[in-house]
Amino acid sequence: MGPGYSTLGFVVIVVLYVVIGLLAATGCVTVSRRFLGPRAEQVFYAVFLVVIAAFYLAFAAHFRSAMAWRLESAAVVAFFAIGLAGARLPVALVVGYLLHGPWDLLHELVQQGAISAFEPGQLTAVPLAYGFFCAAFDLFMAGYIYQRRGAWAAASHAT
Repeated sequence: MGPGYSTLGFVVIVVLYVVIGLLAATGCVTVSRRFLGPRAEQVFYAVFLVVIAAFYLAFAAHFRSAMAWRLESAAVVAFFAIGLAGARLPVALVVGYLLHGPWDLLHELVQQGAISAFEPGQLTAVPLAYGFFCAAFDLFMAGYIYQRRGAWAAASHAT
């Protein structure tokens, strides 16, 4: 837990961000299902995976985390490759979102001092509870994509 936070206050913030992450994922799914066909929805979530991974480059720039650029860039390249594969193979998106959630949470846990496997500055800083928000969002999305994989595969074969 970071400096200046009470345990109860931190827990409340984490719970709120997890709930907001789940609500955001629900909204994202609702809007995408309403306005996109199955094939376009799959491509949307493939691109979205790359965009949310790229947030870490924005955080590295914002927080001036010069040491973090190498690792964060490598992660973005990896998620780009997964997203590219996911535009054709729904299972790649399931794996991508399942990997991205722990990546988000790792940043949070390192920042809060719960994990010390990285040197200071090796991972970029994130806003408080961002990792919990994103992990909840990503886990929900992995489940949703797993559930939609059949419809997406059928749409791919129909074209």
